[in-house]
Amino acid sequence: MVPVASSVTLKTAFAHSAIEPFFTGGSASVSEDQTLLATAYGEDVIITDLSTGQRKHKVKGDGEQVTTLALSPDGKYVVICSRSLQMRIFQLPECKLLRSFKAHDGPVIVMHIDSTSTLVATGAADGVVKVWDLAGAFNTHTFRGHTGVISAIRIFGQKGGARWQVASGSDDTKIRIWDLVKRKCVAVLEDGHVSVVRGLDFSSDGSLLISGGRDKVVNVWSMKNYGLVKTILVFEALETAGFLSSGILTSKISDQLIYTGGEKGVVKLWSLESGEGITPEQATVQTSEEVGVSDIIYYPSWNDLIAVLSDQTLVEHTLTSTDLPIVRRLAGNNGEIIDLAYAGPVDGQGIQKYLALATNSPEIRVISTETQSSVVLAGHTDIVICIDVSIDGLWLASAGKDNAARIWRWTASGMEDTDGKEHNGFQLYATFKGHLGSIGGVAIARLVKQTDYPKFLITGSQDFTVKKWAVPLSADEPVEVAKPVFTRKAHEKDINSVDIAPNDEFFATASQDRTVKIWSVEDGETVGILRGHKRGVWSVKFSAYDKFVVTGSGDKTVKVWNIRDYTCVKTFEGHTNSVLKALFISSGAQIVSAGGDGLVKVWDVKSGECNATLDNHEDKVWSLAQRSDDKVVVSGGGDSVITFWEDVTEEELVRQAEADAELVEKEQELSNYMFRKEWKNAILLALSLDHPSRLLNLFRIVIAEDAERGSIMGLKEVDAVLSSLAPAQLQLLLRRIRDWNTNARTATVAQRVLNVLLLSFPPEKFLEVEDIKRTLDALVPYSERHYTRANELLEESYIVDYTLRQMDEVLMTKIDEM
Repeated sequence: MVPVASSVTLKTAFAHSAIEPFFTGGSASVSEDQTLLATAYGEDVIITDLSTGQRKHKVKGDGEQVTTLALSPDGKYVVICSRSLQMRIFQLPECKLLRSFKAHDGPVIVMHIDSTSTLVATGAADGVVKVWDLAGAFNTHTFRGHTGVISAIRIFGQKGGARWQVASGSDDTKIRIWDLVKRKCVAVLEDGHVSVVRGLDFSSDGSLLISGGRDKVVNVWSMKNYGLVKTILVFEALETAGFLSSGILTSKISDQLIYTGGEKGVVKLWSLESGEGITPEQATVQTSEEVGVSDIIYYPSWNDLIAVLSDQTLVEHTLTSTDLPIVRRLAGNNGEIIDLAYAGPVDGQGIQKYLALATNSPEIRVISTETQSSVVLAGHTDIVICIDVSIDGLWLASAGKDNAARIWRWTASGMEDTDGKEHNGFQLYATFKGHLGSIGGVAIARLVKQTDYPKFLITGSQDFTVKKWAVPLSADEPVEVAKPVFTRKAHEKDINSVDIAPNDEFFATASQDRTVKIWSVEDGETVGILRGHKRGVWSVKFSAYDKFVVTGSGDKTVKVWNIRDYTCVKTFEGHTNSVLKALFISSGAQIVSAGGDGLVKVWDVKSGECNATLDNHEDKVWSLAQRSDDKVVVSGGGDSVITFWEDVTEEELVRQAEADAELVEKEQELSNYMFRKEWKNAILLALSLDHPSRLLNLFRIVIAEDAERGSIMGLKEVDAVLSSLAPAQLQLLLRRIRDWNTNARTATVAQRVLNVLLLSFPPEKFLEVEDIKRTLDALVPYSERHYTRANELLEESYIVDYTLRQMDEVLMTKIDEM
């Protein structure tokens, strides 16, 4: 007996969408209207819709790492430079390559496009500054003078203005001002910095220039006499600095604010007039690695700014107050997705809108499925391996290589409140310490709604033990629990997975020792052992609808077990690598599994057949989760891709029924055309239906009738139809000719149709056909074979003619003799 829910529509068709990595560090750029985001992704560049987080374009690289890039303010161009020394200019939105050329003798390090999207300035490791026309993709200026690598660059110019300047900073600690009109260096700003200059910006009227460097100071320079006006101590090595628009966050007309970002990982604001910081101390997330600000993206027309962090995260701050509230946080690269689960409260439609991710790091990321904004839950000191969420989504359990488990409680109505500010959502509730090895499985009590909090937690570890922990009733501050309710020696090898039954009476553990054990939650005694897998078991999950569990193993199989008698009732084979995760869906009527082969498979529990194979990953798929409404399954893998598989079976059935009905109507219409000998309409309809046999029979009938002399096909009307085909129809017909031409019985039809096409269309028309070379390569040898056979038949016919003539002569001779 296998678990099957009655009157359940099996899921057989899925539409997928994905959250893909788009940033691996380095340069990022945003258009002024905040619609486009361009980021470096290894040797490629990803163009993303900033409002939705969806990928728009992927610009393939040239084989070398991207060193810098820039998106024009108007969003019409993206300029990319790489270690190959090539500079490539693409036109958007079609992502058309305008020009690719060698820009410098060394890699381009920094780049800036002016506010009018006319000029782009580049600074390279060869110490040279160049200016380029963006639309024309040609060099307008070349400036030499720096003795080190160019580390910062900025263009000042206004549309219709007479003053155009470029400021460049170098690791020689000097700043040079280049006049584009005079085509020369007009000033060298020395004695301001003692380390690399990393940030440069002109004031809106061009009267001031600020420079920030790794010497922990910001210098203010006058562009009238090129003298140092002020030095502001910022107490951190800077990577960027710039002006905010006049009047933002200050009531003084004479005052203006500047922003800075650097090694401390926070954006700070400073008063230009007083030189003092006005940003309150910001609470930074204490992560396992030091995170700094590598760049800040800001336009004068904006009411916010975007900080680019060294951990490949983009943080959007609103400029509504000096504490710079965070309104959005985008993770450019989530890393390897080890485990995931839907989390957070269920909305009015029964849907959870957040995902909790274990991403091969000590931090847990909670990401919005709508906006892709994320927050970080910091607390673990080593990599988080597993997570679990309560039924109501308000409690999150996590565990990992730090030998500890933690419970987090949802404390906010969402990660974005009505004021637009970011909130963590989950706060640390309790920590459970006691294991002597990494924790491979964690499960939280299921009956939370009846108690408003999870009463217990189960953990399984590489120390071969399983522990039950009592969760404190209430905790205003995070508490640490050191004593478990019980500890049991569970397996002979590592424990990979733990799950709790829906009624909280039993829990299951899966181990590398190839067994799964069922335990009593009450006393921790073994009540059953599931044996049958030939390799370690990676996953175990209870059914919410019957007394069954599903397991996935390194032996590439999925098994369903009856926990009444602890026997295997069904085995599913189809994965080509270890099955890393498996769970019940469709009210227990189906199973979804994920494997090391990068595939997600959906199985019919009753028949044992695979209903669907889903492929959108390029690496192992470690994790699976089901949305609370049972309409979406999400998978996460080692390729950092999170894929949402939405059930569209009903829509597909309706679409298929409509298509079948339409097909029946068209086939009847085709039969009517053939009966009435309306060959033009019949041919066009047969082509649109892509019915090779019907089309072949149609041509055979026309050729057999041979009603009109001077027509290749037998009817001039048919010749005219073939000579007026659209490109798509021509491509399809050529493929049919290629297939017919391989058989001697149908080759005559193929050659006649081909003859009409060759006489009707110029060579240029055939060159427009997709994959024309492969089609012709298949046509030529068979055509030569048919031609050779026809010639041989013709030669043999001469012998027959000769023989008949000789027989006639002999016959006539005998008649004469008589």
